[in-house]
Amino acid sequence: MERSGASGRCPVQEQRARWERKRACTARELLETERRYQEQLGLVATYFVGILRATGTLRPAERQALFGPWELIYGASQELLPYLEGGHWGQGLESFCPHLELYTQFAANAERSRTTLQEQLKKNKRFRRFVRLQEGRPEFGSLHLQDLLPLPLQRLQQYENLVMALAENTGPNSSDHQQLTRAARLISETAQRVHSIGQKQKNDQHLRRVQGLLSGRQAKGLTSGRWFLRQGWLLVVPPHGKPRPRMFFLFSDVLLMAKPRPPLHLLQSGTFACRALYPMAQCQLHRVFGHSGGPCGGLLSLSFPHEKLLLMCTDQEELLRWHHSLTLAISQKN
Repeated sequence: MERSGASGRCPVQEQRARWERKRACTARELLETERRYQEQLGLVATYFVGILRATGTLRPAERQALFGPWELIYGASQELLPYLEGGHWGQGLESFCPHLELYTQFAANAERSRTTLQEQLKKNKRFRRFVRLQEGRPEFGSLHLQDLLPLPLQRLQQYENLVMALAENTGPNSSDHQQLTRAARLISETAQRVHSIGQKQKNDQHLRRVQGLLSGRQAKGLTSGRWFLRQGWLLVVPPHGKPRPRMFFLFSDVLLMAKPRPPLHLLQSGTFACRALYPMAQCQLHRVFGHSGGPCGGLLSLSFPHEKLLLMCTDQEELLRWHHSLTLAISQKN
């Protein structure tokens, strides 16, 4: 005997109903967050970019370095929002996609923007006073300019998640399915490029910091073009005698061993002298002692064509982190 009513609903219809509920929920979230995003973009465009241009508190080059294509990104949001409010999701997002290059440009300028803000707040008294005044406006709540500057990059990540969910929960027979699918792909590709730009900027920061810690002729240019993985103190265990503490810097292609300069050194106190550079392409990580998870640490055994290193770490978790990073560096070169 056939069932009827709610208990006999077609599974395809139930799936479509679930899609429609998720689609409606995602569309509502995209609309509401876009309104808030546009409001915050407008605050910065009006109370910072516009007034700074009118008053000349910052030179044009400094203003451009600080805000990048902020006003163009604001304009792109102003174009998108009416489509979303009208329920034209596919058409609106497809029209928005040509503006995605602005987000790539914004990401490429992010490090320069942070540096410019720090420099101007430090040396430009007029700008510092202006920023405090604007941040005190009730429209900003408790937000500071430095909190608002990363907003477009944060929004791009939201775009990726929301538009992907919108496309996935739009039926293939829907009129805007192809538009949403294309938009989701283009936004995802842009987000990946922006992520790569951010990773490179972080790596460049690490390289500059490490280069500043190294001193002496041998240190010049050691970090150029490399990817930083980790650093830390390890004990070098010699064939005879006591273990010696050394600072190690691990990059994607080399392991750098350094010795601290004497604290009373006239010019280079607090820096490190390079003692050896080990190519990871020729490294074999033979064994890890103390891998049982106990608190006593252990040993790492690294073999190179002309030398063998026995490294000790008294912290078990730190030892495992070093083992993981060394394994990653070796695998990248093999």
